[in-house]
Amino acid sequence: MSSRTGGLLFIVSAPSGAGKTTLVEHLVQILPNLRMSRSYTSRPARPGERDGVDYHFVTREQFQQMIERGEFLEWADVFGNFYGTSARDTARLMTDGQDVVMVIDVQGARQVKAHGMDHTSIFVLPPSFEVLERRLRGRSVDTEEQMQRRLATARAEASAFRDYDYVVVNDQLEPTVVRLQEIIAAERSRTHRMRAIGDEIIKSFRP
Repeated sequence: MSSRTGGLLFIVSAPSGAGKTTLVEHLVQILPNLRMSRSYTSRPARPGERDGVDYHFVTREQFQQMIERGEFLEWADVFGNFYGTSARDTARLMTDGQDVVMVIDVQGARQVKAHGMDHTSIFVLPPSFEVLERRLRGRSVDTEEQMQRRLATARAEASAFRDYDYVVVNDQLEPTVVRLQEIIAAERSRTHRMRAIGDEIIKSFRP
């Protein structure tokens, strides 16, 4: 049985602290044929992070050169550090038939949309602002000034959920991962994406 031609692109965005990266890391472990896009970043690796696994770590100068060469599908300056997704890496995975999920912020999602690429967008909301702040403070080593910047950005980004195809509330990890699985399964089964497989099956019905 043949498969779909080319992979699908999924975008997952959320305010910082809503848990989008953790959710997607669980998702790609469960679903076959789903790859998490690895971003490039100019920030130094944190303890335990590995180049090519967590991020592709490059210098600020290297990142700027990649911008000038037009190598990014999307990129952003986040709290003084560059983050971006390679257009070539993404295209290669999708050409190989892999579905790709990008964990990017609202600004990056708008850039992808501007490229006109077919994609499905999902926004993850926390149950409340209070829960988001508690999660951020529980994991952060930021100064209070940096924390206030993160919280202000979260307030500004949260209302962007209206621009996305789907919205999920990350109240508990496992049920939220299940909801994401259901969205991806539904998108993979849309008629226009399954047409080649459906046509092949229909051939067997002919006398």
